[in-house]
Amino acid sequence: MKYQAVIFDLDGVITDTAHYHYLAWKRLAESQGIPFDEAFNEELKGVDRMGSLALILARGSRSYTQEEKLALADAKNRHYQELIATMTPQDLLPGALEALEAVRAAGLKTGLASVSKNAFTVLDRLGIRERFDTVVDAARIANSKPHPEIFLTAAAQLGLAPRDCLGVEDAVAGVASIKDAGMVAVGVGSPEVLRRADYVIPSMREFRLGDY
Repeated sequence: MKYQAVIFDLDGVITDTAHYHYLAWKRLAESQGIPFDEAFNEELKGVDRMGSLALILARGSRSYTQEEKLALADAKNRHYQELIATMTPQDLLPGALEALEAVRAAGLKTGLASVSKNAFTVLDRLGIRERFDTVVDAARIANSKPHPEIFLTAAAQLGLAPRDCLGVEDAVAGVASIKDAGMVAVGVGSPEVLRRADYVIPSMREFRLGDY
């Protein structure tokens, strides 16, 4: 095996919290008189909370102080936390658990590189936190994806060089983060969208470690 670890994103790879983010951002945007739909929500994939808020508020007609922005971000996060509190292991994406089990069965380490500051909570709700050798604390990351910091941090926490790690992502920003970290990237989604990925699979059902 040419890799020593596989580092996964969370949203869209292990589970799909995108709908919960969509509902929380939609409520916040509309509370500010800003239209919000699923098409615009796609632009927020892989972007951290404050970055997403900046994109949303840029569509409005007024300016906000930093204190107002922080209050809005907190309000969105509280609503999101209420929504994810209902998650169970049934919310794992098809093929995700099997992928984790295959990686560990092959003797490789597993890491999680998610910009979500609620990643630990989601992993606990899904019942899979112990299946990861390391989970990057997004609160300690200075640069969001597409910057490579989060994947570089995951590799460092595993005690490995980036070239020894395979990254799995579903977002353009996430794939860019993997590639710029010097890792091989597996994209989950459309090859027309995830152009920088070295390999693209339609879903985690098709994840085959030996193919990469």
